Amino acid sequence: MENIKSSSLKNKKQVISDLKEIHQLISDSKEGYQSAGDLTDNPELKALFSRLSGERIVYAAELGDHIVEHDEEAEPENDGFLHGMHHTWLNIKQVLSKKDDKALLIAISAGERAALDKYDECIANIADHADHIALLTEQRDGVKTAVDEIETLIVRENN
Repeated sequence: MENIKSSSLKNKKQVISDLKEIHQLISDSKEGYQSAGDLTDNPELKALFSRLSGERIVYAAELGDHIVEHDEEAEPENDGFLHGMHHTWLNIKQVLSKKDDKALLIAISAGERAALDKYDECIANIADHADHIALLTEQRDGVKTAVDEIETLIVRENN
């Protein structure tokens, strides 16, 4: 495994910060799916949310392990950008209290799209993220598959 560019300490810190942001989004996603599964009465959605929460548990562990490999703690940083990114998942928590499956699916789709955007940003900077591009790409593809599933259910709810 290649090391994160060590020629610039700032660059390494930014790369780790990127990974921590994704780690936080995925952790929020896991919690959102767990809460959604607890609150919906739809057995199909319960099963879907349980499966997707399980995937996010694995993703968070993989990212955490990768961050630790680079001599950093896997705890997220509290900065303005990251706060804005989790705002989407916080909106999901508000929707959860309403027990409206369609609104819940729409909110989850928005949260997952925020994660996709961060994955895409990191993957686009392949020079900075070369040593973990395979991990990011695999996880991004899993999140995209989840978005596609959720959006298919939204379309079905509209019919």
